[in-house]
Amino acid sequence: MNCFSFDIETVPDVEFGRRLLGLDGINDEDVASAMTFRHLQKTGSDFLPLHQHRVVAISVALRSGDSFRVWSLGDADAGEAELVARFFDGIERYTPDLVSWNGSGFDLPVLHYRALKHKVRAARYWETGDGDQSFRWNNYLNRFHSRHTDLMDVLSGYQSRGRVSLEEMALMLGFPGKLGMAGEKVWDKFREGAIGEIRDYCETDVLNTWLVFLRYEQMRGNLDAAGLERECQLVRDTLAAMQKPHLDRFLAAWPAA
Repeated sequence: MNCFSFDIETVPDVEFGRRLLGLDGINDEDVASAMTFRHLQKTGSDFLPLHQHRVVAISVALRSGDSFRVWSLGDADAGEAELVARFFDGIERYTPDLVSWNGSGFDLPVLHYRALKHKVRAARYWETGDGDQSFRWNNYLNRFHSRHTDLMDVLSGYQSRGRVSLEEMALMLGFPGKLGMAGEKVWDKFREGAIGEIRDYCETDVLNTWLVFLRYEQMRGNLDAAGLERECQLVRDTLAAMQKPHLDRFLAAWPAA
């Protein structure tokens, strides 16, 4: 079984914003501000519509066989088209079960739009049973199927009033949480050229999501206490062996049970 926890980070698609608002010659910061202000006026929210987001980082954690890995797709200077293509190529190659926090509400719709923009092929992801009968009853697109488990959606009982942030859920369960970074800081970090910090932050979100998923699997009866401890130790051992500062900070903030 291959299981693939994922998260994306985005910034305003200022190229689209220039065309939408007729702002040729205006700098990125002002275009982004205009996009946000326009949406705030229309809806009362400054969170841009999903099709106006541009992907700048995708991080994944892959549990396969006896191994666990966490990494960010592509190099730090990889373009959006490459990142999105790599994500869907992973699904094509491994047919993994996907795990996310609000993936149905944010990450996957954004990836749909960006794949469409960049002409990215994603046949396996969009399979619903016409080519592979096993996908008729369990595919990535159905909200209630298990090829993609959106933990925020499932744990809230599919009710918006029951939703909680990944940060608060991670902290409630004794996991490290955001470690000083947050999604609203990504645009500023991107403008500063700090893509490495964004990728590191995305990886810690993936780890928090994966650890919540392990507890969810124990709750469902798919892991006993010993199995849960083995899975957590595998994560600890993997992160320690990678010897990366942001992962070392994550380990330091994750006390042993």
